[in-house]
Amino acid sequence: MRVARPGEPGYAAATAVFALGAVPEPVAAAVVRTVDEVREAIRHAHRENLPVRVHTTGHWAEAARPVRKALLLRTEMDGAIEIDADRRVARVPAGSRWGAVVKAAAEHGLSVAHGSSPTVGVVGYLLGGGLSFYGRHVGLAANSVRAVELVTADGELRRATEYTPDNDDRGAAAADAELLWALRGGGGGFGVVTAVEIALFPIAKVVTGAACWPAVHAPELLRAWREWTLSAPREATTTVRILNLPDLPEVPPMLSAGPVLCVDGAVLAEKGDDVGTARARAEDLLGTLRGIAEPVLDTWQTTDPAGLLDTHMDPSDPVEVIGDHLLLDELGDDGIEAMLQVIGAGSGSPLIAAGLRQLGGAYGEPNPSGGALNHLRARYAYSGGGVPGLSGTREEILSRLPVVRAALTPWDTGRTAPTFVERFDQPQRHLDAETVAAVDAVRTRVDPDGLFRDDVMPGATQR
Repeated sequence: MRVARPGEPGYAAATAVFALGAVPEPVAAAVVRTVDEVREAIRHAHRENLPVRVHTTGHWAEAARPVRKALLLRTEMDGAIEIDADRRVARVPAGSRWGAVVKAAAEHGLSVAHGSSPTVGVVGYLLGGGLSFYGRHVGLAANSVRAVELVTADGELRRATEYTPDNDDRGAAAADAELLWALRGGGGGFGVVTAVEIALFPIAKVVTGAACWPAVHAPELLRAWREWTLSAPREATTTVRILNLPDLPEVPPMLSAGPVLCVDGAVLAEKGDDVGTARARAEDLLGTLRGIAEPVLDTWQTTDPAGLLDTHMDPSDPVEVIGDHLLLDELGDDGIEAMLQVIGAGSGSPLIAAGLRQLGGAYGEPNPSGGALNHLRARYAYSGGGVPGLSGTREEILSRLPVVRAALTPWDTGRTAPTFVERFDQPQRHLDAETVAAVDAVRTRVDPDGLFRDDVMPGATQR
């Protein structure tokens, strides 16, 4: 391991982030690949009196505290992704991306509550809650975490897991179920995670894709989509967005000719016998929408689990996004109209993408064996953002965000989903005060001097 300072070899690689709007500027940085290297880095931080920050891909960088006077560690832990098909569990080294995990699990007819982009890091997404296109069926991705291996401020390698006689022969004290609870959605700041174990579920096929229409049809389409969500099957999770895509070679011409409304998502078929039902459930929605207007693009199909990674059309290259996020109650027609007035056709919105993720189902059900954040009390997750120079100027984007927030205020729950938070200075709140206090008590136990204090999400600590 080499600790590098600005301008030295290795510094740029260790500090690179996907979210270009929050490029970190730590006083030192390093890539760590083994537990011993993590321990060495922690000793270095103690000697230099530096707080420690941790990242992998930096997709979440804009929502985190700025990284300046700190030692920044990029986790790229050695070792392969291990699939235990009999137990339906995967052990994933920190630094792994979702594309690799999905591929490894699919070889055994299994999948996981993964993110929408294959390049997103597994650990940050999981411990931040995680909203997948399987979420209405399996709940928040954090609930699938069965164990976390991490090095804490004292250099100790811990394994936080629920104790059962058949999964940990070292006894209940070594299992540390309290630490596992706090890690799952508690907001970070516990140590350097080196690996996670996550539960898998069976899957045969997935019906997935995206259908897009000119945004002039958005009022009718959005109302039909919202009505469908009221009784949608739990196996289905969808997103509806207004897209203002630039005229670029990689963007299909029918999507860059003007704003479009896009409906994407997935319907899960766990067994081969379920495929016909999954197709019928998708058609319940898509048939209605296609009856309103002919889509200009329609990629919905029955495919293997890996096909879901292409559905949401996430960018593959680093990009700066300026955005905002809220968790919303049921909108009704009034809420749909209010939203379209500020992001729809004719609104002048500079947001490159803005819309709603369908929640409910298992997302909304408290999980008794889950973590500090184990469900979301909301009907929809709103997120929207612009890319300076592609969808508008920085000033235009920044001025639009509060307009959208004001329009959606009557339906705002006051809560946020951590992995959907777009920027550090937006309102963030995903835990109640009692839970924050309980998580802080665990943080104090494993990091009494606050070595990782700056790695805690805003609003997730009272320290």
